[in-house]
Amino acid sequence: MRVRVLYLGMLKDILGREKEDVQLAESARLGELFAELQRRSPELGKFAKTIALAVNYEYSGAATVLHENDEVALLPPVSGGLSQTEPSTAENTLPLLSPHARIVREPIKAASILTSIKQPADGAVVAFDGIVRNNSRGRPTLHLEYTAYDRMALRQMELLAQEALSKFAVRDARLVHRLGRLQIGDSSVYVAVSAEHRAAAFDACRWLIDKLKTTVPIWKKEFFEDGAVWADGEAFPTEVPRAGQGASK
Repeated sequence: MRVRVLYLGMLKDILGREKEDVQLAESARLGELFAELQRRSPELGKFAKTIALAVNYEYSGAATVLHENDEVALLPPVSGGLSQTEPSTAENTLPLLSPHARIVREPIKAASILTSIKQPADGAVVAFDGIVRNNSRGRPTLHLEYTAYDRMALRQMELLAQEALSKFAVRDARLVHRLGRLQIGDSSVYVAVSAEHRAAAFDACRWLIDKLKTTVPIWKKEFFEDGAVWADGEAFPTEVPRAGQGASK
């Protein structure tokens, strides 16, 4: 049985490859695959307690049974940024759209998002606009580049929007994230929530951006005059299984 493995974010740089095909016994489990990957690349062991695994765009645990041609992604902690597209993405598929979410490469059009989400019954629209600042780690920032496991990222963003609509007293929500190189002052992420009352809109907007920054597979690389570094990722929430955990899903 053959599965395709993708190395995302900083793992691509550390291991020196973006993807590989791995042959496994029929009905092998995800934990067995990760053990084989550690055998091939022992340096993966130091990340076992922090990275997550996804099978066909869904977070998965060690007990997950694999099938022929499954796509398995190794995901370092996410950091709320974006960059060049990972191997599963073709340029002509962007922007990626779902009912409440969008991943784009062009500038985010905040005014049109607000116009589309407002309705006469709404008493409030609350928006968060994430902007590229001119400094990080005590040094001037030249620009940012963002990388995403984009199809899974879109799926996770849509699921977050749907959860917010059921969790809070809000009518609608929009999440937009931008890929590619961003300059100082550019918007990287935009979240808007409409509701009858402002309290629910504020609560939902804050919850959405906080969850997005810890569960959506998007990474940020910061460029300075003396080099570039991957931004420190925020730890996955406890409900997301780690590569080094036991057979749980």
